[in-house]
Amino acid sequence: MKQAPLAKQALKIRQLGLQDYQLTWEAMKTFCIERDANTCDEVWFVQHPAVFTQGVSGKAEHILASSDIPIVQTDRGGQVTYHGPGQLVMYVLFDLRRLGFGVRALVDLLENITISGLKTYGLTANARKDAPGVYISEKKIASLGLRVKKGCSYHGLSINIDMDLNPFKLINPCGYEGLEITQLTDYGINCQLEDFAAILLHELQTQLNYAPLTLGSNSL
Repeated sequence: MKQAPLAKQALKIRQLGLQDYQLTWEAMKTFCIERDANTCDEVWFVQHPAVFTQGVSGKAEHILASSDIPIVQTDRGGQVTYHGPGQLVMYVLFDLRRLGFGVRALVDLLENITISGLKTYGLTANARKDAPGVYISEKKIASLGLRVKKGCSYHGLSINIDMDLNPFKLINPCGYEGLEITQLTDYGINCQLEDFAAILLHELQTQLNYAPLTLGSNSL
């Protein structure tokens, strides 16, 4: 990754709580399209009601069974994944040109701050070049999917904290047959979503040289 810019940039944080996936996605697209060179970067923390999302390269055969859970065809990269309550979703709305790096570097960054966050709880995790995300002993605990428009990113990272993992059995997660999914509570860790969010923000602020964080609106 290239060196962070010398001039500190502002970063706005939005804690959005439980939000409909489709509405959140539309809000991210609008933000990305309407922003300009002076717009602050933002991070949105959110949970979604139960939903499957298909990436732009998603294949129908990776949805293994029908259910009452809605399926949304979205514009992020990657295949199918599941979002639900108890999963921390971190959307990164960054001006990549201003930060001075590309999509691959952003993927590496998100994986690395997640690995550091898990280390805080005594867990050893790793990333895989062949399958973006974060893994503990070959079980996936965090997924990534990004979209870039006009040199700016949206979508981001989801980390399983304390959720119902059963819906993952209805899909090939991220397009990988038999991939096992895990979460923090599987390791006896009692962690609030906002606690893990704070760890991620600290790592992000340190690595990207952001100015002190500011709070944005808590509604879309």
